[in-house]
Formats: sequence, C-alpha cells, structure tokens
Amino acid sequence: MSGSSAYVITGAGLAGAKAAQTLREEGFDGPVVLIGDETERPYERPPLSKDYLLGKAEREAIYVHPASWYADNSVELRLGVPVTGIDPAAHEVGLADGSRVGYARLLLATGSSPRRLPVPGADADGVLYLRRVADSDQIKAAFQAASRIVVIGAGWIGLETAAAARAAGVDVTILEAAGLPLLRVLGPEVAQVFAGLHRERGVDLRFGVQVSEITGAGGRASGVALADGSHVAADAVVVGVGIAPNIQLAEAAGLAVRNGVVVDAGLRSSHPDIFAAGDVACAYHPALGRHIRVEHWANALNQPQAAARSMLGQDVAYDQVPYFYTDQYDLGMEYAGYVEPGGYDRVVFRGDAERREFIAFWLSGGRVLAGMNVNIWDASDAIQALVRGGGTVDPDRLADPAVPLDQMAG
Repeated sequence: MSGSSAYVITGAGLAGAKAAQTLREEGFDGPVVLIGDETERPYERPPLSKDYLLGKAEREAIYVHPASWYADNSVELRLGVPVTGIDPAAHEVGLADGSRVGYARLLLATGSSPRRLPVPGADADGVLYLRRVADSDQIKAAFQAASRIVVIGAGWIGLETAAAARAAGVDVTILEAAGLPLLRVLGPEVAQVFAGLHRERGVDLRFGVQVSEITGAGGRASGVALADGSHVAADAVVVGVGIAPNIQLAEAAGLAVRNGVVVDAGLRSSHPDIFAAGDVACAYHPALGRHIRVEHWANALNQPQAAARSMLGQDVAYDQVPYFYTDQYDLGMEYAGYVEPGGYDRVVFRGDAERREFIAFWLSGGRVLAGMNVNIWDASDAIQALVRGGGTVDPDRLADPAVPLDQMAG
C-alpha cells in the first residue's frame, strides 16, 4: 500500500498516463500510482477505429509511453486490478484484489463504456463493440472472415468502422435510427456530406430504422431484424450507439454527478482532493460559461495535464476549444468548437462541399460556435481563434475563400 502522500490515478488510458507524465514534468517527486482494469499498459483509442483497424499501424504504435517509461519515472503501474470503491473520508481506494491504496490526491480518469444494444440476441457471438484494443483485434479478424457486416449506429465509430470494412473488401450495411449520419453532432446541412461519402463507396445506408433483434444461428449472429419486418443478413454485427461515462465509483463515493463527474474549471470535483479528467469529466468551461463533457481524444490528451497541475495546487482553468478529427476513405477532417443539437441558426460553407474540400461554420447570432475543415489543412488554429474570440462575423466574408480567416474577427 502506498502512503497517503501518494497521488493516485484510477483509469490507465490516455488521460491517466498524461496526468502521471505531467505530475513528473511539473516536479512532483512523491509516489504516483496509476491503476487500470485492463492488462494492457495505457494506449490511445483513435487508432482502434482508424489506422490500427485498417492494418496501417503496428500494435506498438498505439501505446502512450514505452513499456520502460513507468519504471524510469517511478510511476507504479497496477494493471488488471479495477478500483472497486473510493473512501473519501479515509482517503483510500479499494481494489478488486482486496488491497487498499491511500491517496493525498485522487484523479478519476475512468473514461466511458459503449452503450449496449438492449435487444434480444445482442449477446450472440459476432456482435462486436469497439472500445479496447482486443475489440479492434476482433473486428479486424471479422473483416478477414466476413463477406458482409452490419454496423448499427452512424456515429463516428460506426462510420470509421464501415470505412475500414470497405477497405478490407467487406459489404457493409449501416442501420441508423436518425435521418442522417452524425445528425446530432453536425446537423442536416453537413451530415449530408458523410451520407454521400459512404454511399459512393458502396455502403448500404438505411436511416430511420429501428433494430428489434439480432438474429442468430448456433449462438452466432446471422443478421439484424428491423421493426418494419425486414431482415439484413450479416456475418458479424458492429454496434456503435454511443458511450456512457463510467461514473459508478464517483456516484458510490457521494461525488456530484451529472452527465459525468461534475468538476470546476480546475477539474476539481465536489470533494476537494478528488479530480476528474477525460471522458468521465463534466467540466466547467470558462469560455463557454457552462459545464460540458467532451468524449474526444484531444480532451483526453490535454485536460488531464491541466488536472495534474491543479492537483499540485497550481491555479488552472482548462479552457481549450473542444477538438476532434476523423479519417474515412479519402476524407480527412478536423472539428473545433461546441454546438448543442439545434443550438445554431446558420451554417456557412466556405469552399466546395460537392468535392468535399470545404470549411463549414456553425453560427448563432453571427457568432462562430464551431468550424469543421474537410480536406483543407492548416485551418484549425484559425477556426479555434474565431470560436474563442466570440465576436460576430460577416457571413459573406466568412464564405469567401479569398478572405483570410485570421482577418475575420470583429
């Protein structure tokens, strides 16, 4: 057991690893304990649905640090032992192996878990979710063995998986309850771009459908039955219907929880010695003036660095503009900003949406809330500056590629 001078991090993913790294870089020389329920050392998740799934990246490339880094930096890495409880009064966490670890400060970087499909047959072999490296290995193997797959859910994971399946020569049907892919995130104006992209690549897109059952034979998935009575045959089914923050430990410990662990701009929870970062944190964003929870790689990379400094007593306010990216076929894009569904009144396109070389901006009252650059590079910094600036812009100038983005403010 580590003494109560230890800084303990529960969750050994990207967020946990970056927090441990930052503690050391900031000069903390006390015990650091990083605890994870997986047996793999911390790794990054984007490659699992991108280059690693496509076979373009070796397994070693996914890890946050070399295996030797943890011992070299005196970070005690405890893998395969989930934290089962937090005792804020005693400043201890309990582990699945029965041991207890004392802490002076605790960081919750417990991430999120895929939402399960609540239909009959969902537990059959061949029904796959993508969250962990073993999942990516399973899906990659399914691509080799399958001639046709069904993807349930047209979010980022579903679309990236579909793109990887098509690259492997597998027939793909996407089933989505909404009217377009990514509708909640992008709205109808920009979601059309992704529908067109996948249709062109031979994906069978079916929108406005309800899954009623995963059909099977001999305990193995054979397809998907829909509420309208139709059936889509498949050799494997990949489910991507969203994720839920892993708040169980925080909730049981009595911390404030609302769509994640509620933390302030310094990532401190309702208990002064417990912090949260990454997917699980619903953090107050000073620039937006509200609490938001961000489920993307850049947040898991950057937010825990701020949390670590906050744990060390530094005055920190994490205010980075939310950012994410995707690669599908020959489309690459970056998105910066934050828009609630229906929270904008106008979309401005700059460039050629038909050729999929453009920037889209979501505006409300003339202010840029978010921007997405598609197959146009070196634009994200300027987009983030517009989002952060908060001033009104002239939509006609915004739409004109001849007007530099950095001359847009005001």
